[in-house]
Amino acid sequence: MHAPLYQIDRSRISAEEWTTRCDLAAFYRLLAHFRMTDLIDTHISARVPGEDGRFLINCYGVLFGEMRASDLIKIDHVGNVVDVEGGPDKVNRAGFNIHSAIHVARPDIDCVVHTHTSAGIAVSAQERGLLPISQHALKFYRRLGYHDYEGISLNPGERSRIVEDLGLHMAMILRNHGLLAAGRSIAEAFNQIYFLERACQAQVQALAGGQELRFPSEAVCELTAQQSDDEIVQHLHQLAWQSALRLIDGDSLDYRA
Repeated sequence: MHAPLYQIDRSRISAEEWTTRCDLAAFYRLLAHFRMTDLIDTHISARVPGEDGRFLINCYGVLFGEMRASDLIKIDHVGNVVDVEGGPDKVNRAGFNIHSAIHVARPDIDCVVHTHTSAGIAVSAQERGLLPISQHALKFYRRLGYHDYEGISLNPGERSRIVEDLGLHMAMILRNHGLLAAGRSIAEAFNQIYFLERACQAQVQALAGGQELRFPSEAVCELTAQQSDDEIVQHLHQLAWQSALRLIDGDSLDYRA
C-alpha cells in the first residue's frame, strides 16, 4: 500500500463530504475488483455535497485497488486543486476534461466514471456499437450516446460535443476509446458502468462465436429498457451497491481511511 502523498485536514471536511469520499473510494476499489482498470489512467469523479463547482477525483498515480477516502483530491470545474495548500498537483487535468464538461452541463449528475476495458474498447471500435443482443445491453436500448474519437482529450473545444452526444442519457460509448457512465448518485453510476461493461463483454464473446446473432423485437427491446428504468426508480441499484461493498470489506487497508 502506498504512503500518503499529502495529509488532509479532517476538521475542514463535512460529514456529508466524508461519506462521499468513502463511497467514491469504494467505487475505485470495485473497479479494481472487477478488473476494469487501466493502471493509473481513467477516472471517477463526484460532486462535493454543498459546494457548488467542487468535485472529488483520484490522486493521479494511486492505483484504484489501493484508493482511500483520504487520497481523493478536491478540484474545481477545470481540474485545479482547491483543498491542498502547497500540496502536490496530482490531477490528470486532461482526463477531467471529459468529466467536467458533463458535470457543468448536467446538474442532475453527481458522479461520472470513464473506463478503458478491453471489451469496452472493442465495442467502441465496432461500427454498429452496442448491439441489442443481451438483457444487459437492452438496459441501454435507445438510452446510449456515442461520441467520435478526437484524440487524447486535451482540446477544451471537445467539451461541448461530449455534452451534445451524451444528451439526456446516463451512459455513452466513446468511439475507439472506451466507456462512460454517470449517475445521480455514486451507486447509480456504478450500476450503469457495471452493466454496460457486462453488455460489452457478452457482445465480444457472442461475435467470437461466429454464429448468426438473434435480435429481440423492437417492442421487447423497449419493454426491457423500461423495466431497467423502473429498477432504478425502485432503488434496486442501492441494494446492489450495498452488496458490492461487502466484496471489498476484507481489504488489508480500509478504503474509508
